Amino acid sequence: MIAAITAGGRVDGQLASEIGTDVKALAPFAGGKLVDASIGAARLAGARRVAVIGGQAVRAYCSGRVDAVIDEASDGRENLRRAIELGADEPLLLLTSDLPFVTGDATHDFVTRAQQYDVALPLADEAEYLRSYPGAPPHITRVGNERVANGSVVYFGAGIAPRVLDAAQRLFAARKSLFAMASLLGPALLLRFLFNRLTIEDIERRAGRLLGIRARAVRGASPALCYDVDTYDDYRYAVERFAAG
Repeated sequence: MIAAITAGGRVDGQLASEIGTDVKALAPFAGGKLVDASIGAARLAGARRVAVIGGQAVRAYCSGRVDAVIDEASDGRENLRRAIELGADEPLLLLTSDLPFVTGDATHDFVTRAQQYDVALPLADEAEYLRSYPGAPPHITRVGNERVANGSVVYFGAGIAPRVLDAAQRLFAARKSLFAMASLLGPALLLRFLFNRLTIEDIERRAGRLLGIRARAVRGASPALCYDVDTYDDYRYAVERFAAG
């Protein structure tokens, strides 16, 4: 298995001022940088090769920590393409670089459960997520009668990632907006969403038919795969929770 970590995201405003850089992956955390957690988790999950996609600052920090640093592009979709194309004929584990609490055990458990599918995304139960991160900024999504936290890690079976490149780019970009995801998957799912009838199984079946793959949401995944840093509040919570042990 190859792991690819996207680390090209930029931030501004209060968050950039707080972390001293506009590169989110290089935010100080746990005595290192935010990206370190994803690198360590990927290796402990069984990746034989770990690559990071980022700019010069990421290259300077990550060289020697990973097997390869792939130069970023100015466009986020292009960076995602470069990450996905690393999985030419092997399973690919795609991670973002802003998962402060991600662990090797949590990632390994997800990969183990995901291996029977072509594409898999982790989902954490609302109750477990809130127990793990009490008082955290909101990160819960309602899908029909279910309330879940969606992950920022994706598993692709051997050779699958390049095959579904275009759809994977669009779906990954839309992963935090159920409305956007439903829109991408067609008018029938969009209508079900608007009438609050959309289910996770609807998304799985539609993605499977559209792409000709076995797509699955891995329920009961660790919340550590789902807490990511998008805002200043997300970052401050992560720093304070880590300091509190």
